[in-house]
Amino acid sequence: MGSKNKLKRFKENETFDNVIQPTREEVVSGQFQHKGKWNEFFGNNNPIVLELGCGKGEYTVGLAKQNTEKNFIGIDIKGARFWRGAKTAIEKEIKNAAFIRSQIELIDQLFAKDEVSEIWITFPDPQIKYKRTKHRLTNARFLEKYKSILKEEGTVNLKTDSEFMHGYTLGLLHGSGLEVLYANHDVYKNEGSPKEVLEIQTFYEKQYLEKGKPITYIKFRVQ
Repeated sequence: MGSKNKLKRFKENETFDNVIQPTREEVVSGQFQHKGKWNEFFGNNNPIVLELGCGKGEYTVGLAKQNTEKNFIGIDIKGARFWRGAKTAIEKEIKNAAFIRSQIELIDQLFAKDEVSEIWITFPDPQIKYKRTKHRLTNARFLEKYKSILKEEGTVNLKTDSEFMHGYTLGLLHGSGLEVLYANHDVYKNEGSPKEVLEIQTFYEKQYLEKGKPITYIKFRVQ
């Protein structure tokens, strides 16, 4: 993507009422105005669902369209990517979808305790090298952050093409005594996957499928 195109998208994001772009200082200082007040932002008391590392926002928009009784928020630091999802939501008048430009590591400062009902992690970088373990979105530190914002019965969904990430996460969950509600190492060949896992595909997922890579899925709880 050219730099001019990126700048154009950044500028357009600033005009979208479904895009929130706080500064890091604003978030870490505890001055982020929406923390604990997301239902006020949406104007209803519906459950809040997050997509972490939302990319182009396919899942955020797709889930919002399918589930009008819930509110969906995509989080990514790359605003030029989720511009597509934010613009689509506006064009199609999908009022229950929004986007935050922020680092995922700040998630527990963007949302309050018990404010979130569900989390989706779609095709994250598996960070295979050992020294990158701290950046894996299902490592113990991140699971604790999710636990701090999820409701008691809240769930986390991991959809990935990485067999490494799938195995690493299952091992960590079992080792920590956390409840795995569902696990599938090839969702398009094995029966039983939820419809939202099969019906919504990201830009990168379609590329993986063309190459014949199996897509894996885990649904679990962190408390």
